[in-house]
Amino acid sequence: MRVQAYFDGEVDAVSAVEIERHLERCAECRELQRHLSQTRTALRRDLSYHRVPPALAARVRDALADEPVPVAAARERLRPLRLPRLRPFWSGALSGAGLSAIAAALALFLWLPPRTDAVVDDLMSAHLRSVMSTHLIDVVSSDRHTVKPWFAGHTDVSPTVADFDSQGYKLIGGRAEYLARQRSAVLVYQHGAHLIDVFTWAADGTAARGFNEVTRSGYQLLFWRQDDLEYCAVSDTGRDELQGLARLIQGIR
Repeated sequence: MRVQAYFDGEVDAVSAVEIERHLERCAECRELQRHLSQTRTALRRDLSYHRVPPALAARVRDALADEPVPVAAARERLRPLRLPRLRPFWSGALSGAGLSAIAAALALFLWLPPRTDAVVDDLMSAHLRSVMSTHLIDVVSSDRHTVKPWFAGHTDVSPTVADFDSQGYKLIGGRAEYLARQRSAVLVYQHGAHLIDVFTWAADGTAARGFNEVTRSGYQLLFWRQDDLEYCAVSDTGRDELQGLARLIQGIR
C-alpha cells in the first residue's frame, strides 16, 4: 500500500479513503504510519533552518521557468527555499533502515516552516503541491454547471461555485483534496498573474474556526465560515485581493 504517499498527502481523495480502510485492517502499515509520524515530529523539534544560497535559488527558478504555463508561472512565484541544517545527532541518524522514512518526512520541511496549526499546514501543503505538480485542476471549466456537478461525485461537500471573471477573478476549474479527514472541494481562480485556491470542507468543530487571516512564508490564507461549511482562500496574492474574492463568494445565496 502507498502509506508513505498517503502520509505525505500525495494521493487523491479517493485513494486516501481506500488507504485509510486498509490501515484499519493492517497492523504493519499502521506501524509504518506511526513511525513516519514520530520521525516528522522529531525533525520539526530538532532541526534548525537556513536559506539556501541565492545562486542556487536562482538556478531553481530558472529551471522552473522552462515548465509549461500556468504551472511554471505559479512555481516561479515560490519564495526562496529554506533548507534544514542537521545537528550532529541527525547527521549520524541518516543511515540504515530509517533513511527512507526520514527523507520522505524531510521533503515536507523544504517548503513548510515548523508546525503551528495542523489545518494551516495541510492547506499550505495541498496548495504548494498543486502548483508544483500536475494536480492543479481535475475539472477544467469556467462554467459552474460543469464544475459543481463534478464535485457532487468526487467530494463530501457542495460548495458555492461561481465565475467572477468580470470582477477580475476567473474560475478556471476545480479539484478534490483530502482535508480534515474529508474529501474537500477546491475551486481554482486566476487573478491577474496569481492563482487562488478556495478550499471548502464541512465544519465539524475541529476546523480552524478561530482564524481569520494567516500569513505563512509569503502566502496569505483567509478563513471564513458560511452556513455549515468552512472556506479558506490560499494564494501568494495580497490580502485585499483575497478579501475581494471572499466577499463575492459570500454574496451568493
